Amino acid sequence: MSTKRALRVAALLVVLGVAVLTLKDKLPDPAQIGATIASANPWWLVLAAAAEMTSLRHFALQQRRLLAGFGVKMSVPRAVAVTFTRSAISFSLPAGSAMSAGFAFRQFRTAGASRRTAGAVAVLSSVLSGVALILMYGAVVLIPRGGATGNADTLVLVLGLLVTATVVFALDFLLSRGGRGVSSPQPEHPEDEEKPGPRPGLTARGRAAVGRTVTDLRRLPPRSWVLSLVHATVNWGLDFACLAATAAAFGIDVSLVRLATVYLTVQLLRQVPISPGGIGVVEVALLAGLVSAGAEQGAAAAAMLVYRLLSCWIIIPLGALTYATLRRGATPAPEPAPRQPTPVA
Repeated sequence: MSTKRALRVAALLVVLGVAVLTLKDKLPDPAQIGATIASANPWWLVLAAAAEMTSLRHFALQQRRLLAGFGVKMSVPRAVAVTFTRSAISFSLPAGSAMSAGFAFRQFRTAGASRRTAGAVAVLSSVLSGVALILMYGAVVLIPRGGATGNADTLVLVLGLLVTATVVFALDFLLSRGGRGVSSPQPEHPEDEEKPGPRPGLTARGRAAVGRTVTDLRRLPPRSWVLSLVHATVNWGLDFACLAATAAAFGIDVSLVRLATVYLTVQLLRQVPISPGGIGVVEVALLAGLVSAGAEQGAAAAAMLVYRLLSCWIIIPLGALTYATLRRGATPAPEPAPRQPTPVA
């Protein structure tokens, strides 16, 4: 085992140990948690599940729209299947984020994307998701804090985001059906090929990667990258709506702004690649955040468990099912024919 892997495993064990010790002190009696879950409002749980599933669909639509911008078509069901599978990989395996990105790259190639396009979609998807999350941070900072808002505001938030998601999906569908926002397939560029000679340094490779990202973004039709950013924003917003609906299901009545602050803090901690899917880290941070926001420990523990079930744990078996579906229908895209050397006169 390499030193880097050993350190990662050790860090994961430490985090899990801290999680066990922390949750042992914070969690109420299991019987109390079970009773709290049993008393949850089922309609709020239905809304939470609908919000999370719709959130994942818009993550799929974001990547599908980016592919369409480069002239590559992918059906909505296949895009959703790719999203569920790569999410399951990210949540369940060590170095899951890297393996998830590699899986997505291969699926983009199977859909007909060139190597340059598949890599560009993977990078731009991450960039636009990051921008959307930053926009959420900015919105939370600018909105004034308040006290408890009640379930009415939460209902308006969740239903409003679900309606917005439906409108955005319909707009994307109309653009795809009309052929607008879909570019002609982009050929490989000669400058994309590996050139013989010494490999450039890390700084030079970083500058080149940034330059390629900017170039790829310019190649996209404006409606493609704008709509992709909208999809990413809806994705984050509905994931937060899932947490808000889950909190309402257990009678947690705190300000939506305070709840959003807890959510964004957890998302920030989740970016630290210590454990797959942030397992252990997210649970501890979310439970502590809900309690600090004013929730009772029993309700906070129940909300944390149900939210993680909907947003992480249940995705793993669903991703295994979609992976089997993708394997049955996989037809790898043909490699481009090798270039023939130009004869010298």
